[in-house]
Amino acid sequence: MAHTLGSYTKNPLIHRDRRLGTSTSKWVASFSCEDLKPLIVCRGPIRKEAMDVYAEMGITHFGILLSEKDSIVYPNALAPELRTLTDSRRVHRVPDYTGASKEERVERIHQIISIAIDNGYDSIFAGYGFMAEDDEFVAAIEKAGLKFIGPCSATQSGAGKKDEAKRTALSVNVSVTPGIDNVTARTLVKKHPTREKLLALATSDGLKCDPAVLGDTKLSLEELADHILYASYERGVDLFSIEELCAQVQAECEAMFKKYPNSRVRLKAIGGGGGKGQRLLGAGLLHAKNADEALIKKEASEAPGLVREILNEVKANGIGDNKNVLVELNIEQTRHNEIQLLGNGQWCIALGGRDCSLQMHEQKLLEVSVTQEGLMTEIERARAAGKDAEVKALESDLKVLKRMEEESERFGKAVGLDSASTFECIVDRDRHYFMEVNTRIQVEHRVTELCYVLKFVNPDDANDFFVVESLVEAMALLARHKERLPRPERIVRFNASVEARLNATDASLSPHAGGMIRYWSKPIDGEIRDDQGISMVNPDTGLFVKYRVAGAYDSNIALLLTKGEDRRDSYERMSDVIQSAVIRGTDLATNLEFHYGLVNWFLGRNVMAKPTTRFVVPYLTLVGLLKDTANKIDPVYAFLQMKKHYTKLIGDAYADQPEVAAKEVKNMSTLLDRKGTLITRPIERLLNDPHLLSGWLSMNIKNFRLEENGKVVWLRNPVGVLAETYDYLHMNFRPHKPAAEMIWNHDNELLQQALRFSRTIREHFGLARDEYHTLTGILANEEPQGGFDAAMWQQIRSAHFGYEAGLELLGILFQVGFHTKFWDLKVEEDLEITIPEYLTDADLQARMKKVLVPPPATKADEIVAVCGGMYYGQEAPGMPPFVTEGMHFEKGQPLYIIEVMKMFNKVYAPFSGTIDKIIMTSGDGTIVSKGQPLFKVTPDEVFVEVDTAALEKEKRTVTSKYLQAVLYEPVAAAPPAAKKAKPAAESLGAAAV
Repeated sequence: MAHTLGSYTKNPLIHRDRRLGTSTSKWVASFSCEDLKPLIVCRGPIRKEAMDVYAEMGITHFGILLSEKDSIVYPNALAPELRTLTDSRRVHRVPDYTGASKEERVERIHQIISIAIDNGYDSIFAGYGFMAEDDEFVAAIEKAGLKFIGPCSATQSGAGKKDEAKRTALSVNVSVTPGIDNVTARTLVKKHPTREKLLALATSDGLKCDPAVLGDTKLSLEELADHILYASYERGVDLFSIEELCAQVQAECEAMFKKYPNSRVRLKAIGGGGGKGQRLLGAGLLHAKNADEALIKKEASEAPGLVREILNEVKANGIGDNKNVLVELNIEQTRHNEIQLLGNGQWCIALGGRDCSLQMHEQKLLEVSVTQEGLMTEIERARAAGKDAEVKALESDLKVLKRMEEESERFGKAVGLDSASTFECIVDRDRHYFMEVNTRIQVEHRVTELCYVLKFVNPDDANDFFVVESLVEAMALLARHKERLPRPERIVRFNASVEARLNATDASLSPHAGGMIRYWSKPIDGEIRDDQGISMVNPDTGLFVKYRVAGAYDSNIALLLTKGEDRRDSYERMSDVIQSAVIRGTDLATNLEFHYGLVNWFLGRNVMAKPTTRFVVPYLTLVGLLKDTANKIDPVYAFLQMKKHYTKLIGDAYADQPEVAAKEVKNMSTLLDRKGTLITRPIERLLNDPHLLSGWLSMNIKNFRLEENGKVVWLRNPVGVLAETYDYLHMNFRPHKPAAEMIWNHDNELLQQALRFSRTIREHFGLARDEYHTLTGILANEEPQGGFDAAMWQQIRSAHFGYEAGLELLGILFQVGFHTKFWDLKVEEDLEITIPEYLTDADLQARMKKVLVPPPATKADEIVAVCGGMYYGQEAPGMPPFVTEGMHFEKGQPLYIIEVMKMFNKVYAPFSGTIDKIIMTSGDGTIVSKGQPLFKVTPDEVFVEVDTAALEKEKRTVTSKYLQAVLYEPVAAAPPAAKKAKPAAESLGAAAV
């Protein structure tokens, strides 16, 4: 649900009515947009946001498109915005939003324009959908006499296409990534290598070229070829085949590999966005000691297949489509930073940056603000703490940010930017390279809105102004009053903000479509949730309305945002938001737990760390290793073995007093049984979810140390750690929660008693929380300490022992971290992140992905769909099938493609074998479900049945090994070892319980 952000601001200036027409100032009122009549042609959270903003601006005549996929094809995926938009005359139905082919896209453009004209709309808003940066669409809108609420067609053409944008950047001295932006022109020159042949081609094909360009002998062959190609796009003809283009890309890749040894190459469609139309090749060269000619040719030979995938994915493989592909050096240690821009064609203003490096498969996951004010705050804090390396790193970031902002404004002016756009860069330490411009509003635009607002001041009166806090509102203002709007001032709202994308993905971040959301908890204070209105209840019943997460669109379910005085503050609030979120459903999987673990990883290390775009996959691999190890631990078995350990300790302590020993053993057993669920429930929860365990291990890194013999030594009282663990897992006591989701009453009573006791005794001795080791040293004394008499001292020691007994079991979690080398993935003093080399191993990454999400159950003679989605048995239309009946396939060979959430995922054979029968006979474009049989096969090797008894034996062996490293001999603090003490359990009962 979209929110008016005024209530979240610390600046009293920014709390106002969006309806400028109601202002008493004639100048302000003149910027009213109440007469604007927009048609919203996008979907998702941005559609709901636009509806809310327009209503708040006083715009009453607006409508939306509704596709069949939103209302018919996928039951229960009906646009939830319709619960508030009850006037059916403002809802206009189309088969889909963009069309599946070039012909359908053109048809849809005409249909949308007709809908707008026939229903009295004067403008069109396309949000951050792909139509938003389609220059042909925008040009058609302008030609029809309508306004486009976004950059004009000239800006779209000059900045929206990646090749044109790169050329513009070079012309205005903007740093760009090394590479080639005209491979189609080179392909054409390769086929027609002289000026005469190119001119003859233009004539023979009847292309409408500019005679002045054709006659300009100063133009290079490639520049001439480019002009002829653009004429061919207008005519709708191809001047070369896809095979010829693929061959040229392969040759360019070979040249790039030779020029930049041990580097990969990135292929990018000039259109696309959101990660679509991009592929990497050259992985075998990254660490190759001898990148010889044969290896280079082998790696480059992958290019043709990748080019076809790219063109297919962005639907640019039709006759007459612009098939240009950028061939760029892949900057390996790169951060993805972007600058928010706004302009009116004459002025352009940068609104700070966003770091979007935390991404996977080119899909952004967590985005954080990067502003000059925020960085300066962090620099002063680091300087005050004496962190010189951190200060230097942050100062470098500040310099890069200032350069990017300056270059982005220069670029914006060069292309006549007249709305909102985003200037995207890759940052490599103290250098940056321009990557592309998204000529539309971004999914993560609210990250900027939470940091800055815009103050528009009357040029004739400095006291006459209005404030805009929404980029959607600013775009509407620009569409209605473009040239009249003066260049605004940017005003700080908050120093930091962060956005987490809640996606329909499983624990390995693979797409998981088709689930049904049946319940979603309400947003907590300070949470900004953009979810398309999914969590909006039924206005008549007040009940949640179930919602199907369809695979027709991208994987995003919602955008969760928080803000703060600094980045840590915003991260802590995000942790609270995710911790409190409860979302339930059928066959539903989200990345909520991933985000919780990731946010707390940074909170436990350093929120100012500089992750690169390579961070998430190694991190996910490490989380998989946690799961792989956690699967071998049985916490209940560990607890029972710990009871035996205490029984032996007490038996040894009272070896010469059998009756006392028997009684004390019984009492200790009773005591530990009382604590059994208190201790084991959170441990089981953490072992079952490695994402939660990752965050917990990071947050508790300072609460223990390991001795050389591997023994765990607690630096914080484990009672406090246990209480914080219940809070971290959102299992702390709250009367309204079901018992299954929170600490049980009797466990909570015992925990609160333990907390009160430990806090009281710690404060009595004037110790801080992290001086637990000092406290245990004091309690080790048999002689009374702290002014207590002998009897009370022994009761205190007994109570301490009783409350602490068994909590060392939490140390098993530290052992999991130790044995997986969890803390080797770390943030250095200069904020760079060290990624251990073993986490970059592709085979390990693939294995851990299967550990996080085991493949669907299958028979030994079947291959089943790895996930739900749309099935394709060939690379592209007209290409041969991947496999045929009777064909032998090798491990790692492509078998089929699954399209899910707008991404094409090629699936490779998990083993070698022979295709006996193709069960999937329905053909390409068929929807399949996870686990659905596709092929009957005969594997080359016989599968071995899993020996469950051996697995259970291994589990107990590993559990016992880890347990030995956490158990301690409580002789010093335990009264049973000092014969004069009262039995521990009796003392605990008398003194504490």
